Formats: sequence, structure tokens, C-alpha cells
Amino acid sequence: MAKRLFVGSLSYSTTQSQLEDLFSQVGKIASLNLIIDKFSGRSKGFAFVEFATDGEADEAIKKFNNFELDGRKLVVNEARPQEDRPNRQNGRGNFQRSKSW
Repeated sequence: MAKRLFVGSLSYSTTQSQLEDLFSQVGKIASLNLIIDKFSGRSKGFAFVEFATDGEADEAIKKFNNFELDGRKLVVNEARPQEDRPNRQNGRGNFQRSKSW
């Protein structure tokens, strides 16, 4: 499996198809996941992209980090693993486990 890239500083109006068009310029996209707010239905301003090879992922970082899209300079780098989040209190004295998306 190739590197997973984090793409941040996206405009809230950026669409999945815009990202697919952009990142397909450097190689075959294995997966692309634009993170959407479940209440508003719009982008949260970041996405994850995975390419078929590490070389394509490295090329995408070089080409698209600081690239301007929809008036915003993108941040593109290798994604880090999600860190465990501590339990949180729900306001009634009960603790609930943080959801992992």
C-alpha cells in the first residue's frame, strides 16, 4: 500500500471531483476521501489521498504543497496515524468514548 497523504487548507467549496482531477495529474489515485461535515454537508477543509505507488505520492507532495486551489494554498504532506483521544465527559457526569472516524 502506498503512502497516504493529508491535504489541508481546502476551501469549504472544494469538491471531490476537483481533487480527483487535480491529483490524477501525477498518477493513479488508489483512494480519495474528502472529509464532509455530517450536519452541513460541506467540506471540513481537508482530505486524504492515496496513490498506487510511493513515487506518485512523493510527486504529489512536491507538486501540490503550497499549490493554490480556490484561492487557498494547499498543505500536502504524508498523513500521520490517528492518535488515541482521551475519554470525555458528556455533561451528566458520565464518560463516553470519543468516536474514531
